[in-house]
Amino acid sequence: MSDIRVASRYAKSLLELAQERGVLEEVYADMQYFTKTLNANRDLQLVLGNPIVKHDKKLAILNAVFGKDVSELTSAFFRIITQKNREAVLESAAKEFVNQYNEVKGIQRATVTTAVPLTPELRASFQKMVEERTGKTVELHEVVNPAVIGGYVLRIGDQQIDDTIRTSVQKLKNQFKENPYITKL
Repeated sequence: MSDIRVASRYAKSLLELAQERGVLEEVYADMQYFTKTLNANRDLQLVLGNPIVKHDKKLAILNAVFGKDVSELTSAFFRIITQKNREAVLESAAKEFVNQYNEVKGIQRATVTTAVPLTPELRASFQKMVEERTGKTVELHEVVNPAVIGGYVLRIGDQQIDDTIRTSVQKLKNQFKENPYITKL
């Protein structure tokens, strides 16, 4: 079975158990914290994925790093994953948990990339645009990239809306190329 499917199944089980025990928000915060910590610490990622490091050592590392900062259910989840020798899918399971949580809660993640930081009015406009398209509550992430120059790129799931100046100029250039009355550009 592929690691992605395994991670998805572990995430689903954790989500259902957290809902059953009434600690869904706590486990969600734990998974975000875990993912953020892994992204900031490449060595921890490498240790968890390393087959040479023994499983009990990996559990000891997880307990040392996260032990008092995560819920009892999350600690038990780490223990089960290490007992099953599945530490390599732990990061994917945490990300998948967040995705499944967002699905259950009706939250749509979107990323908007602009040349300058968004004003509160623009932020509200983008949130409204995404809500109208998806019918879900929006979790908007902002990325500032000066290379955009003007306009924006909005990613909603696997859809992308590119309304940048560069794209507009490219479309105009393509229209000129298709025009039989213009000889050369």
